[in-house]
Amino acid sequence: MNASSDPAELAILNLLAERGDKSICPTEAARALAGHPEGDKWRGSLSPVRLAAFRLAKAGRIEILRKGKPVPPEEARGVIRLRLTKLD
Repeated sequence: MNASSDPAELAILNLLAERGDKSICPTEAARALAGHPEGDKWRGSLSPVRLAAFRLAKAGRIEILRKGKPVPPEEARGVIRLRLTKLD
């Protein structure tokens, strides 16, 4: 299912697989990528997770949501959520 070897992409895809049709916050993937450290030590993982999310969205594997609506990666600003691409 997950053909990626990038740790940030895997963190996103694994969390989304666990959630089914529910979305996740990029911070959840950053925490998972960092190994769920105490405090805010996970913040260093947020940038790689956002970049991975943009790659996955461009590849059509996930959707980036802004205010509950899918947006193209280049328009993703501020608070976003991620979900698996909906298949019709």
